[in-house]
Amino acid sequence: QVQLVESGGGLVQPGGSLRLSCAASGSRFSIDVIAWYRQAPGKQRELVARITSGGSRNYADSVWGRFTISRDNAKNTVYLQMNSLKPEDTAVYYCNAPYYSVNYWGQGTQVTVSS
Repeated sequence: QVQLVESGGGLVQPGGSLRLSCAASGSRFSIDVIAWYRQAPGKQRELVARITSGGSRNYADSVWGRFTISRDNAKNTVYLQMNSLKPEDTAVYYCNAPYYSVNYWGQGTQVTVSS
């Protein structure tokens, strides 16, 4: 069973930066795709960014040019560098990994952008 543990959330002022980490464990084989989603109060969960084991990346239009997803395959860890944060980025951020037909989620980490 795959476990995903997020860290790095917190309170930051508009224009600031945060880096989220997602540590994956428990998989027998390499996990191909790992993604970050977020869910703001009263809104649906939305895809923020995703990365494959080969390094291909996709981003939501709302974070393009401000967020960067990366991964360290040796450490089974995926990072989300978030720059130029805006109040509308406030949400719980979740790590996600589809693995052998099961969709695994982390517990989430809160990101709050406020002055």
